[in-house]
Amino acid sequence: MRRVGLIGGLSWESTRLYYDAINKTVAARLGGAHSAPLIVDSLNFAPIAQAQIEGRWDDAGAEVVEAAIRLNRAGVDAIAIGSNTMHKCAESVRDAVSVPLIHIVDPLTEALQRDGKSRPLLLATRFTMEQDYIRAPLAGAGITASIPDEADRAAIHQVIYDELIRGVVTEASRDKFLQVIATGRDAGADSVILGCTEIGLLINAENSPLPVYDTMALHSGAIADFILYGT
Repeated sequence: MRRVGLIGGLSWESTRLYYDAINKTVAARLGGAHSAPLIVDSLNFAPIAQAQIEGRWDDAGAEVVEAAIRLNRAGVDAIAIGSNTMHKCAESVRDAVSVPLIHIVDPLTEALQRDGKSRPLLLATRFTMEQDYIRAPLAGAGITASIPDEADRAAIHQVIYDELIRGVVTEASRDKFLQVIATGRDAGADSVILGCTEIGLLINAENSPLPVYDTMALHSGAIADFILYGT
């Protein structure tokens, strides 16, 4: 098996979900006592989150790039960033290391195209919804991602940073997300992207009014595929 370096701590709740999903996939495919060979570089999210809020993306990105360099030196065969938002610095990571980056948008694009979905609603941090580092690659593949209105974007962002990254899950927040998804469906969305890796704590295929594309689950699957098959 190949070894993947996972840049985590973005948040640690998200990293926990990644670790669980990757290992469950490897164990299910190989059986027995098999688990995934991972090196996790778990960052302290607080200063990175503050840098995001203040628009100091170079500072936030530098932390992720330094983690990627450490993992590269440790001898991993590929690197993955366990966060949608910090894929804003994906190209800087690619430029800094000699191994492949398993990009979160690639398995998402493949899944949407496979299922014939071209008008997804994107739910994520305000940064991911309003900037283009996730939406632009999707658009290049013929997928037009819509986003909620200003008030709903603010509410979603607040739930992510005040609750989900801290492992807090409430029915009120779940209901809010479901209402936003229903509004997107009524406006013509054909699916919903859970574009923040913690949103799966609230929303899943069973409770969503639209077909769900969970970036954490899809990315974890791609990481497991690389570990097992090198692709």
